[in-house]
Amino acid sequence: MNTSNSHEPWNKGKLIGQKSPLKLKDIWAIRIHLQLDKHIRDLALFNLAIDSKLRGCDLVGLRVRDIAHGKQIMSRAIVMQLKTKRPVQFELTEQTREAVAAWIAKANLNSEQYLFPSRLKQSPHITTRQYARIVHRWVRSIGLDSTEYGTHTMRRTKATLIYRSTKNIRAVQLLLGHSRIESTIRYLGIEVDDALEIAEQIEI
Repeated sequence: MNTSNSHEPWNKGKLIGQKSPLKLKDIWAIRIHLQLDKHIRDLALFNLAIDSKLRGCDLVGLRVRDIAHGKQIMSRAIVMQLKTKRPVQFELTEQTREAVAAWIAKANLNSEQYLFPSRLKQSPHITTRQYARIVHRWVRSIGLDSTEYGTHTMRRTKATLIYRSTKNIRAVQLLLGHSRIESTIRYLGIEVDDALEIAEQIEI
């Protein structure tokens, strides 16, 4: 059998494994970039992705009614996760509420519409693939290597910052909507991070 024309492995030349969370300085660099370029939709999407800690499929499927009552953007929201069929709650900070309100007004969206509608006829809202391309565009805009980041970067970022600040793994588990705390530990890679942090404090 001739294998000379066989396909290359899908992961050839690519970094695989968990995608890195953003650092605080990266978050603000992207925010400022989007604000200066007046990318109203992307700023709303970025801020909401950070705050909500939702999987990409749940984020792109949000409707206006999920996060707003009339013209009032809620400070807390709850959605049913597609993957687990379990509800998860999240907070919307003031800057996120302002960004989302500005986007809803600009796009003239009503409560039943998807928060981030697609221009493609075959999809009522932006797809997870479109969202992934948008995330890569964000990280490239501030000079980061986009192969190291992805949609799970957005889900992991605030959860990682919360854990590093509080060491409260149970709180992070609830915020991510994980049913088992072991899943949260693996997801954040905190055992490795904690071990390295301890090792860095030991001088020999």
